[in-house]
Amino acid sequence: MKKGRNKIITLGILISFATGIIYFINRLIFASATLKNLLKSSANNYYNWRFGKIYYKKTGSGSPILLIHDLTVYSSAYEWKEVIDKLSQSHTVYAIDLLGCGRSEKPRITYTNYLYVQLISDFIKNVIKEKTDVIASGYSGSFTVLACYNESSLFKKLFLVNPPELSVLNKIPGKRSKLYKVLLELPVFGTLVYNMITCQSNIQLLFTEKYLYNPFDVTAEMIDTYHEAAHKGFSSSKFLLSSIIGCYTNNSINHGLREINQSIILISGKEEPEMQRIQTAYTDINPSIETCTIERTKHLPHMEAPDAFLDLMNIYL
Repeated sequence: MKKGRNKIITLGILISFATGIIYFINRLIFASATLKNLLKSSANNYYNWRFGKIYYKKTGSGSPILLIHDLTVYSSAYEWKEVIDKLSQSHTVYAIDLLGCGRSEKPRITYTNYLYVQLISDFIKNVIKEKTDVIASGYSGSFTVLACYNESSLFKKLFLVNPPELSVLNKIPGKRSKLYKVLLELPVFGTLVYNMITCQSNIQLLFTEKYLYNPFDVTAEMIDTYHEAAHKGFSSSKFLLSSIIGCYTNNSINHGLREINQSIILISGKEEPEMQRIQTAYTDINPSIETCTIERTKHLPHMEAPDAFLDLMNIYL
């Protein structure tokens, strides 16, 4: 009995010691990732939304444009840095960091597609305060469409840059995805897994294999900024990723695409996988959707070929 009790005590001490070390490593990773402070902000750059503070940048004058980055833990308004100054020469440009991303607050909640639908509508109503053209990247196109469907009076034209496959948006939380969400949200050990997923080498892999057509265009600043964005807010950062993995940010947009009357322009990188199939799926639902492609680009044409992207904007805006 005494031996068994001693083993349990020893095991408990070892587990506590290991947990403490992992906790320290996690804190060190988060601190070092944000040390350069590449994503600067000031107190005046925030919209006090009901679910948390939303960072945004406002520049220029003229008719308003809202820029919405892709929905990933790495993303922020930095995604638009190559085009924002040129757009602001003839428009008032608003570029936001979505809730749970970049410099915005990162509450420990389940992030859903409808949460972002509400955010877009509220931001236009309370900050921009007039009908707005919206340029949305990646997954953000899905809740932009639904926001327009719910309150069409707030929107002018919608530009969807490499939006997601419609079939992916139909996936709902299941037993396995819910389990992954729970595991990632575990204190200390779930945070360690998050730090492993969002390490710099994986971010570099994303840029070279998915985001950019030319892997030599990747810079150290891009990797460092995306790494910092994923680690601002310390362990609270992982709750967005757990919601994405859990499929809580998915929602079918077929009915919205079919019903809204606003002009929709779908912009794709020529080298984006399944580009033609995605364009066809969208235009099958709404034949009035216009499609454009930008040569020698993948998922982020506005970062990779900003001049070609701006040429398209000059045609439609």
